[in-house]
Amino acid sequence: MHIMIREFHHISLRARNSFRVEQQAARLVEFETADDLRTLFDSGLSERWTVLSGGNNVLFTADYDGTILTPVSQGIAVLDDRGDDVCVRADAGVEWDDLVEWAVVRGLWGIENLSLIPGKVGAAPVQNIGAYGCEAADAIERVHLFCVESGARLSLDAAHCAFGYRESVFKHELKGRAIITAVDFRLSRTPRPKLGYGDVEREVEARGGATLRNIREAISAIRRAKLPDTTVLGNAGSFFKNPVVDAATAERLAAEHPDLPRYPAPDGRVKLAAGWLIDRAGMKGYRSGRVGVHERQALVLVNLGGATGAEVLALAREVQTRVRERFGIAIDTEVNIL
Repeated sequence: MHIMIREFHHISLRARNSFRVEQQAARLVEFETADDLRTLFDSGLSERWTVLSGGNNVLFTADYDGTILTPVSQGIAVLDDRGDDVCVRADAGVEWDDLVEWAVVRGLWGIENLSLIPGKVGAAPVQNIGAYGCEAADAIERVHLFCVESGARLSLDAAHCAFGYRESVFKHELKGRAIITAVDFRLSRTPRPKLGYGDVEREVEARGGATLRNIREAISAIRRAKLPDTTVLGNAGSFFKNPVVDAATAERLAAEHPDLPRYPAPDGRVKLAAGWLIDRAGMKGYRSGRVGVHERQALVLVNLGGATGAEVLALAREVQTRVRERFGIAIDTEVNIL
């Protein structure tokens, strides 16, 4: 049995979170397999613990006094190839964008619109990452888990993952009870371009049409133009979720603000653009000390250099207050705050 565990004590988390805030963890353990996790929990992991994969959707506001578990397994394998349908398993530690590139190189459709989203495969189902009209849930077939209570390996079909907009069972019922070790994706050789969101179609056409490579390059270019590089400005991408409101509220706001972007949700409600709300509340480009709202994308909060997690959180609360005062709408944070 191959066991791979690396352990660190009193380790700085600055290089392990995309906000680049300086906090420490009492203990950090890197693991590869469910067997590694069983060994770890069998040894009596009694203290507080959490999983930290790429650190791209987290804000540390204090030192972490327990154990942080980080997946480092890197495998991608074809499980089943039926000509058009191809089932692929990716380990939790694989960089998400490496998986997208792997699929594009092999002519496999289904996750190309999720190009350049930072983070690891194991985090993708938790947040049900999404962009440009697509979500991870569209391609996920099954999620493989280590059950903390029993030490057993489990698999959960997508239908049982309670996927919603930036939602899943892993954020609620299974939080703290299961750890994702791998994810199976159902991809396709049949071209199924989804170009109906934002500037995607125009950028794809400018590159010569809807090939997988052109779509990936177009979306990557759009993301780079809008979003700051975490190595230059610490950030976690979109800090806030787009709020979903009832149809009557959306109609009332649209009457007052005719240019309000609105997207129908499957349940009859309406999704609003949080970035637009923040911008119109006068917060786009706003700065407060060592933190700020990004000047090109109002959903993104940035560490201008040396900021603490508490400073970022204070700015987030200020943004939420301003939007609520201006529009009567509550916007929730997308980032996990520890």
